[in-house]
Amino acid sequence: MPPSGTTQAWTTRRLLAWMGEAFTQKGIDSPRLCAEMLMAHVLGCERLKLYMDQDRPASPLERDQLRGLVSRALEHEPIQYLVGEAWFYGMALHVDRRVLIPRPCTQTIVEQVIEHSRTTPGFGGHHDGDGLLIADVCTGSGAIGLALAKSLPGARIVMTDLSAAALEVASANAEKHGLSERVDLVEGDLLEALEAHAGARSGRLHYLVSNPPYIPDDEWDAVEPNVKDHEPEMALRGGADGLDLVRPILEGAPGRLCPGGLVLVEVADARAEAAAEIARAQDALEAVEIIRDQEGFRRVIRGRRA
Repeated sequence: MPPSGTTQAWTTRRLLAWMGEAFTQKGIDSPRLCAEMLMAHVLGCERLKLYMDQDRPASPLERDQLRGLVSRALEHEPIQYLVGEAWFYGMALHVDRRVLIPRPCTQTIVEQVIEHSRTTPGFGGHHDGDGLLIADVCTGSGAIGLALAKSLPGARIVMTDLSAAALEVASANAEKHGLSERVDLVEGDLLEALEAHAGARSGRLHYLVSNPPYIPDDEWDAVEPNVKDHEPEMALRGGADGLDLVRPILEGAPGRLCPGGLVLVEVADARAEAAAEIARAQDALEAVEIIRDQEGFRRVIRGRRA
């Protein structure tokens, strides 16, 4: 770690190089990005600005703050929790230990909804998504629902979660992005939570989307420590087969969707086919398919209300 006193100034350039090397040796993913995120957080600036003044010397207080954060990062505490922010679909979202850190792979659900809504008659057919009603079940930080609210300004989003603490984070993110007036936050268990929302009770949803807990028990021991030891377990584990929460969502989706409406649920790649079979077993669902995410994993189950 950088010493508190040294004859050579600890500039932004030197600190980024030191952190990047330390993270690389520890096997932390995206070491350079992690270094930039911590540096920008301590300096209170955008990451791009780090490279506009690379020879700026850090103050003793800034070095002390970095030492503490780097020590925690080297113990696999997620960088997003350390800086209190994660990016999803171009949006900076507040995250902490109350919620799962949103992953880029989950953006596949957002992309599917936006493409369908803009190309399907009766589902907006234009960029505003005017009149659409969307439910985001197990919303967590609000990532999916808020990305859709921002991208489809004519849509209304119902965001549900069993965790009241998670909904506090989602509410703060909605307010941060000026979306509070177009989202409804409902506490409750899976689709039962929709009973508290008059508009989403039966046959009225255009889209039902979800990124529920889905890590199967047989994969839990292999989960990386930065995830297993720090992110909320109730937002990760999906039971023996990883489908404890996926199953009721897929089985209950047809009764919530309007004709032609879509259900999109993120699942474990290893359980994609089993989840798709659950969807195909629903008489009112058709055109069930498995969608690959941007990394090529079979991650999203998509079905259409007949």
